[in-house]
Amino acid sequence: MKNTEIPVSTPELLLVLCTCPDENVAVQLAQTLVKKRLAACVNINSAIQSVYRWQGEIRQDKEVLLMIKTTTNGWEKLEQTLLELHPYDVPEIIAMPICAGSKDYLDWVGENICTD
Repeated sequence: MKNTEIPVSTPELLLVLCTCPDENVAVQLAQTLVKKRLAACVNINSAIQSVYRWQGEIRQDKEVLLMIKTTTNGWEKLEQTLLELHPYDVPEIIAMPICAGSKDYLDWVGENICTD
């Protein structure tokens, strides 16, 4: 059995999930986050179906999912920007630590976030 080490990042990297009502909003948000260097990369997945409770009713909608790569230092500005620009009253903004991945990719993410 081959022994392979899993490259582990520092807890400074985050994967942020954010749903959007349509692709136009998703693209605008993604471009803004990358342009402002709040995200190194944003993947846009337009093939999701969301089921949720809103204002006492069960709803089901097609949404677009953003998968945003950032750092803990960039988190506050990223969240603030999403809250300011997002059309939802209560947008889904969930951050999870990235605990492992390709060292070169993880380094690249960290290098492409501006925390000033």
